[in-house]
Amino acid sequence: MSITTISILTFLTVILLFLGFHQLKAGEKKLIANRMDYIFSDRMRGMLEKVKNRKNKNQNGHKVLELAGRLFTARKIAAKVDSELARADIPLKGEEFLGLILILTVGGGLIFTLITGSLMLGIIAAVLGAYLPYFTLRAAKSRRLAKFNGQIGDALVIMANSLRSGFSFLQAMDMVRKEIPDPIAKEFGTALQEMTWGTRTEEALNNMVARVCSDDLELVVTAVLIQRQVGGNLAEVLDNIANTIRERIRIKGEIRTLTAQGRISGLIIGLLPIVLTIIIYILNPGYIKLLFSSKAGIIMICYAIMSQIVGLMIIKKIVQITV
Repeated sequence: MSITTISILTFLTVILLFLGFHQLKAGEKKLIANRMDYIFSDRMRGMLEKVKNRKNKNQNGHKVLELAGRLFTARKIAAKVDSELARADIPLKGEEFLGLILILTVGGGLIFTLITGSLMLGIIAAVLGAYLPYFTLRAAKSRRLAKFNGQIGDALVIMANSLRSGFSFLQAMDMVRKEIPDPIAKEFGTALQEMTWGTRTEEALNNMVARVCSDDLELVVTAVLIQRQVGGNLAEVLDNIANTIRERIRIKGEIRTLTAQGRISGLIIGLLPIVLTIIIYILNPGYIKLLFSSKAGIIMICYAIMSQIVGLMIIKKIVQITV
């Protein structure tokens, strides 16, 4: 028998053995599938299909926003927006949020231009459509951060009392998660879940600081990490930090009350030229069109915008007092 024949027979033997083992595995999988089909009745499959369809319907809008965002955005921008959305606790991905901005900008500009027949109003609508999601994100993030900072004092008191009662640090965090509502309950729950999955306590606490971006929380975590390294009475440390945070919140409230007039003045100064321009354009378009069509008018508009920005920055610097 030649070497070629032996090689061919060996090759065929290996192929047949492989196919045989594959057929045995396929038979086992088919047997398991038949058993599962017997266990899960038609009613159960129908319920699963309903849940799947409902989930798909809810995700259709998100997919449209995500695809629109991926067309015109870089991956790094989407990742940065993801972190901002997480801090604001908005259930959207970065691509979806950027897609929403794109749709509102283009769609709002085209719709207002077609309805009013005015390109100027279309541009204003496009600018507002681009700024509105960002303003909503910023407001939601500020509101959540303020609520979180307002809960830290109570959370530290609960943790200190739990530690005095003999609880461990993780049990004290779990008490905060159970006793205090969101957003602090959600963040502490996420940190506890990370620790349960094997993340080191220091890393989980630093991740929570990165997610929330709160100076008060950073102070608490720094004190806890130092205490874990050098030792000491953690309950007493948490009580002192709680008192410091309460005083800081009280002083911030007083400063906000005293600077309310300046902040309102800045808001009025910033909105007054825009509102007057829109009103004059609606009442008498021909009167103000010269401002946008002549070279001197465009220079005046640019100078006015720059002056507005500088004025708002100066007012913000005056009323923004760091505590």
